[in-house]
Amino acid sequence: MRRLPPLNALRVFEASARKGSFAAAGDELSVTASAVSHQIKTLEEYLGVRLFSRSKRKVELTPSGEQYLMSVKHALDEIEMATHRLADNQESNVVRISVAPNFLTRWLMPRMSRFREIYPDIELQISASLGLLDFNQSNTDMAVYYGNGEWDDIEVYFLQKVRLVPVCSPKLLEGNYPLRVPNDLRHHTLIYVGTRKWEWENWLQLAGAEFIAPKDSLQLSSSQLTTAAAQENLGVALADPTLTSREISSGNLVVPFDIPLDTRKAFYLVYQKHRPLTLGMKAFKEWLINEMQATDAYGVENVSLPGKAAEH
Repeated sequence: MRRLPPLNALRVFEASARKGSFAAAGDELSVTASAVSHQIKTLEEYLGVRLFSRSKRKVELTPSGEQYLMSVKHALDEIEMATHRLADNQESNVVRISVAPNFLTRWLMPRMSRFREIYPDIELQISASLGLLDFNQSNTDMAVYYGNGEWDDIEVYFLQKVRLVPVCSPKLLEGNYPLRVPNDLRHHTLIYVGTRKWEWENWLQLAGAEFIAPKDSLQLSSSQLTTAAAQENLGVALADPTLTSREISSGNLVVPFDIPLDTRKAFYLVYQKHRPLTLGMKAFKEWLINEMQATDAYGVENVSLPGKAAEH
């Protein structure tokens, strides 16, 4: 038989330590501060150790209380995660996914009909997010991250490298300064993401351009906006062909120079470490990997690169 302290008292202890107040813990647990104090006293008597030092205005953990809290919190977290996984298994046809906005609107949404045709009984609940998730504190099942793949405490599956090529409106090629060689870009506005100006610098060096400063530049806050600006004939942007395949295939954007810049980053599918996958999660993972692999070397599915002027 297990020798365990009163489990409700452990829950009260963790809440009190986290809130730093018996009254605040009582509010969270819907009991009075007096009831919280009673539970803490019961636990201390059971352990034979003082867990809190008390004053008129606040309570603070004793050194023994701080040490005990680490183990109690870990145990409660495990119980919470186990309960979460069990609940998920009861609705295994629902998958909650978090995706970067640009990836969501430009890659995932145009292909959603394919997923629904293959898996009509699986419901995807999709949200847009730029930040990293704490899967322990979130009900999100899976996410698509952009980066170098070095994240702790999550399962990480490589999807596809991110390479950048110049894109522009076809009207720009018909102007007074056509794009025949990379050096012709000196006559045009270069559009870039404010935090990633180095991408153009690296691409120009890769392409062997003889200039550093173009005629003009346009700074925007996201790659989604830079691609839209290029489509509006405002200049030339660097874009991942994976995320602009619709615009390229329709002719709304062209690739004047088929010289891809390897960003040394990629898209990854991630989810909580050691978590058993539901049927829905397995289906989405398999489908996403297959869709990503069914593309050419530049990440574009069955799309030639209209307007290509040079190869590196």
